[in-house]
Amino acid sequence: MARRRYSRDPLGLRRALAGWLLPALVAAMALLAALAVAGAQGAAQLADRWQRGAAAAVTVQIPQADPARVERALAALRELPEVAEATAMDQARLTELLRPWLGGTSELSLPAVIEIRLSDMRADPVLIGDRLAASLPGAVVEAHGLWVQRLAALARSLQALSWVVLALVAAVAAAVVAVATRAGLAARRDAVEVLHGLGARDAEIARRFARRLGLLAAAGALFGAAAAVPALALLAELAAPWAASGAAGWRSLPWGALGAIPPVAYLVGWGTAHITVRRWLRRLP
Repeated sequence: MARRRYSRDPLGLRRALAGWLLPALVAAMALLAALAVAGAQGAAQLADRWQRGAAAAVTVQIPQADPARVERALAALRELPEVAEATAMDQARLTELLRPWLGGTSELSLPAVIEIRLSDMRADPVLIGDRLAASLPGAVVEAHGLWVQRLAALARSLQALSWVVLALVAAVAAAVVAVATRAGLAARRDAVEVLHGLGARDAEIARRFARRLGLLAAAGALFGAAAAVPALALLAELAAPWAASGAAGWRSLPWGALGAIPPVAYLVGWGTAHITVRRWLRRLP
């Protein structure tokens, strides 16, 4: 039994690299990576919803409006080619929307508000206002495109920041694996030098280290990604009202990206260990 175990692990890497520190550190890195990936996906969804939704929304305010005036405005707006839909806002809904700022508004004279959905987000609301003013003096057109562009730019910045964090996490994980590899080489230096002196190929020695460290990194990443799932599901449930899709909670999680974290961690660990061992072996006589 001992001879068979030695033939499978002639360098004794299972004993030299059997600690919990490397998997624990990689698990922490995987947790951060999962949060970064989810943050990038959430920022992309928010930017997409803002750009496709609110960017195409325009409101028209008509002061001192009677039903005939509102109907005339609706007819004029629906004739414009840039307008896909025009709907008058119910006064009860407008009163409810203004309640946090004005309190009870039953005694106030509120303007009529018409919600417009543009058929082309590139349409200029100023031109729509000019055309409407010709037939309906006093109408005020308000577009949300500028604010939407700023919010979308903020979402894209958050998305870019998430990818930067993900790259930093990968770099730190590679550094941790490199340190663990050097520690394993120091612990098994005599065995490595004996095998190297007997003619063992550098690629074979590096492969054994790389496989062991890659498996440890993947195990830690699997634990870290799994630990991130409940927190991400809770955040997704809270962010559901602002999501571009109707999915919430577990269904909205980036399962593909989360499932890719352990294999990527294995590749990072394998590649880092392989390069570190090969460089160390080149300095041997």
